[in-house]
Amino acid sequence: MDQLVRVIPDTYFDSVVLMGAAAKAKARDGVSEAAAFMGTTANKALLVTAGFPEDSFTTAGAGDVILALMVTPEVGEAVMADVVDGLLGASRASDEGERTIEHRSLTGALRTIARHGETADLAVISLPGQYVETQAMLALKRGLNTFIFSDNVPLDSEVRLKEEAVRRGLLCMGPDCGTAWIGGLGIGFTNEVPRGSIGIISAAGTGLQAVACGLANGGEGISHGIGVGGRDLSREVGARMTLLALTMLDADPLTEAIVIVSKPPAPETLVVLEEALTRIRKPVVVACLGAAERVTDHATWVSTLSDAVEVTLAMRQGRERSTATFGNPAAVDAALASTVVGKGPLLGLFTGGTLAHEAELILADALGPVSYGDEDALARGEHAILDLGDDQYTQGRPHPMIDPQPRADRIVEMGTSAGVILLDLVLGRNSHPDPSAPVVEAIATLRARLGEATPPIVASVTGTPQDAQSRPRQEAALVDAGCVVLPDNAQAARFAARLLTEGNAR
Repeated sequence: MDQLVRVIPDTYFDSVVLMGAAAKAKARDGVSEAAAFMGTTANKALLVTAGFPEDSFTTAGAGDVILALMVTPEVGEAVMADVVDGLLGASRASDEGERTIEHRSLTGALRTIARHGETADLAVISLPGQYVETQAMLALKRGLNTFIFSDNVPLDSEVRLKEEAVRRGLLCMGPDCGTAWIGGLGIGFTNEVPRGSIGIISAAGTGLQAVACGLANGGEGISHGIGVGGRDLSREVGARMTLLALTMLDADPLTEAIVIVSKPPAPETLVVLEEALTRIRKPVVVACLGAAERVTDHATWVSTLSDAVEVTLAMRQGRERSTATFGNPAAVDAALASTVVGKGPLLGLFTGGTLAHEAELILADALGPVSYGDEDALARGEHAILDLGDDQYTQGRPHPMIDPQPRADRIVEMGTSAGVILLDLVLGRNSHPDPSAPVVEAIATLRARLGEATPPIVASVTGTPQDAQSRPRQEAALVDAGCVVLPDNAQAARFAARLLTEGNAR
């Protein structure tokens, strides 16, 4: 394999654009590895660790793009040329002679908007974490709500930004916020869901997507979906943005009900949140993963995303809430009777962090201890859940919702030691155009290797029929590959647990 490196000086691209370019390059024949990112010190260190010669990008700075390929000599230069052309072409003149105007500063962008007689009220920030506070603070002081896609933002920076946002009555969504819907505009990883009257507040991405899609598939729409970042309910951040979002949604005339999605808050923050709920006039459903279910005068607390969807739908549709564990118990019993379980433990390979955490809690309740984030746990005979979208897996690599191949590789590599494999597929804008395809190919490879000893594979798909990837089409592809597909992540985790405790073992 050749190692090819190109530096594009004085050029900036959003990390999502760069990750997409790398994913497309890696899908090409003859390419074993591809990276595209800004030339920060941290990113250059990743390249050195990956084996690329340091002298090939020494001169690159944080304002330069670095492209790196491990590729066969026959196709290397052609692939590199296509990557460069694809990136630069995206920033050149577009159809009908229109131009995409690029700016080196927020001030310049706002001046251009003003010259066109327009105003802006939202800034989307996707920078290396150490640079976020300066730019986000500038945006807030210019009166802009902020959506911070960046991860690895220091905790004290988040606190300062959210203090400033609250003082100004502005949203500071994130850091590490993957999804939001504001006034019908989807930002980041979002699905095709209708406008409606339900407002959602959630930590980051897939939890918000799962609830929004569940409501959409149940006939309801959302008014706004506000991502507040995974640390907002910590003791240090103190729910600053959750409380502001609650107040905003309570005052919003288009919002008639509110759903909050979170991991259990810090004890001190829980007290603050409960007190804030007493001032909200609209019905609230809180999906606090792993917490005890309860109903208070001011909110209904549930423990899973699907329960939040069901309670909200029942409330909106004037019916009793269903408390069934499975939507179709007869089909589940039939699948359980016909599925043969392997001898190993459960392996969960997730692209969605909230979905992974929800599955871990459900499985631990049914099976006992489940290792979370430990690559070696399966080899020790322990049930294991891996969130492949976690920071440790995405440094210098596309998120697995963009590039599902790393998970497909793990299905083949780790599946031989598993008794059951549990997966999620998350659809929508900016996600892979056909995420089931690499999974199906990996299953075929695993089945060719193991034959009848192939472990059963249980999956759920987060999305809607209107998404470009089409939820029904993705589900059908998985079923055709021999997967057992459940309507949501909680049901998939419960079914996987039942397979291990009640299924037909080899």
